[in-house]
Amino acid sequence: MVETLKNIVRIEELRKRILFTLAMLIVFRIGAHIPIPGIDSSALAEFFNANSQGLLGHLDMFSGGALSNMTIFALGIMPYISASIIIQLLTAVFPFLERLSKEGEAGRRKITQYTRYGTIVLSIIQGFGIAVGLESMGLGGNKVVLAGVNVWAFRFITVLTLTAGTAFIMWVGEQISERGIGNGISLIIFAGIIAGIPAATVQTASLMKTGEISLFVFILVLLIIIAVIGVVIFFETANRKIAVQYARKVQGNRMSGGQFSHLPLKINASGVIPPIFASSILAFPATITGFANIEWVQDIGNNLLPGKVLYSVIFVILIFFFCFFYTAIQYNPVKIAEELKKYGGFIPGIRPGQKTAEYLNLVLTRLTFGGAIYLSLICVLPSILYDAFKVPFYFGGTAVLIVVGVALDTMLQVETFLLNKNYDGFTKKSKKRRRKY
Repeated sequence: MVETLKNIVRIEELRKRILFTLAMLIVFRIGAHIPIPGIDSSALAEFFNANSQGLLGHLDMFSGGALSNMTIFALGIMPYISASIIIQLLTAVFPFLERLSKEGEAGRRKITQYTRYGTIVLSIIQGFGIAVGLESMGLGGNKVVLAGVNVWAFRFITVLTLTAGTAFIMWVGEQISERGIGNGISLIIFAGIIAGIPAATVQTASLMKTGEISLFVFILVLLIIIAVIGVVIFFETANRKIAVQYARKVQGNRMSGGQFSHLPLKINASGVIPPIFASSILAFPATITGFANIEWVQDIGNNLLPGKVLYSVIFVILIFFFCFFYTAIQYNPVKIAEELKKYGGFIPGIRPGQKTAEYLNLVLTRLTFGGAIYLSLICVLPSILYDAFKVPFYFGGTAVLIVVGVALDTMLQVETFLLNKNYDGFTKKSKKRRRKY
């Protein structure tokens, strides 16, 4: 670990990438404290304190407090994620988008452009829903929207501000992915969750002082969180190694090949994408129902709150769907079997070609099913903790999974960068030695 830190400081390009990533995350956190115009901050704080354990508190965790403060980044990155889901689902349905996805860099840029357009459209819809909802929010006669503010002027400014904020976050995430280190969108969500931990810790300590939470419950919850972190690390790094043998070939007077290798298949190949996407999909209708002051809409919104049976069932179904969907995108058993056969490789005991593809498909299905169960159990843990121990904040499975998963992925990218640089240095030294001789 110490040696890795020394290498990070020593390699200029990696150092610049990390500093650029930190700078972009600081910009994101600054924007999360700039409120939209026309809001009574005290009335808003009072309203969110009364509803902090419901859906609003759950969504606020992903925005890093931007939603509870109703800042320019209140929508967060969720509209971009929702647009990405829609575009990727449409890619599997429409041949035009499928062809674009296979056209290399040019096709990828075009799909990214469509995703941006979708993000703006979803941001406008959600921003308008929030603007209308803010007009009816308040406790004890203290309205969140300041008195005397023109209704349509407030709605226009709110929609414009929130849409621009989401567009800026989207740009920040893309810049981190291109010029920084790690996945920009995941790191933004990571930063939002991490930013809420100090306040949640202080709140828990104050509740312990007043006796609302006993020391035993606090230690028990802490041990559960540590256990969850350990389980997440184990499953995120675990993989199934399928033995692969390469046939021997005669080249002139020499016999080559006959080597043994393995094909690594991750238990959770989709990473943190399923819970993020599932939360994003549930956040879209829940945001509208949470702010709309209509009785039947409120009933639907109440059943979509974290911890409710309907929410948990839909959440688990979406996790299973995205686990299988993203595994199917990343691994194509037929293509893998063809590549193995092309280079003389085969799985011992399995015939090359169609039988190999069927075997790989069976293994992937079992691994994905197990990974989906693991993700579902981890992600429904917050509601169980809250119902059983009345924990004052939703820092449980989903948050731990995202934080640990993103941290592991970022560290893996750093290590890969260091390995590439060491390899480049080795090849340069070899070339210099050859020139001497």
